Amino acid sequence: MHEHSDQLGGIAQRWFAVMRACGEDVRELLHDGHPTACVGDAAFGYVNVFKAHVNVGFFRGAEIPDPEGILEGTGKFMRHVKLRPDHGVEAVALRKLIETAYTDMKRRLKAGS
Repeated sequence: MHEHSDQLGGIAQRWFAVMRACGEDVRELLHDGHPTACVGDAAFGYVNVFKAHVNVGFFRGAEIPDPEGILEGTGKFMRHVKLRPDHGVEAVALRKLIETAYTDMKRRLKAGS
């Protein structure tokens, strides 16, 4: 993320900062080389910079509400939002998804699942 000093790096840094700010219990680590936000040892979100876009992803994204329909992907668990410098981002909806992923993971950890 910090290797990209262009717009894509800025986009990734902005949204990862939102993940980190979710709570005092958020830890960050690199998972497969990508900045990942965790509650304890349980990952809830990540950013990934590609050649022309940034993915803001959620490890249990298939299981969280997405009222604005901005999540992409067809995997069993993971979903992401694809961000491009030349396209507007639904910032309120993305911020809500990040907060939802965080609180969902906290709930899962409390329930032991």
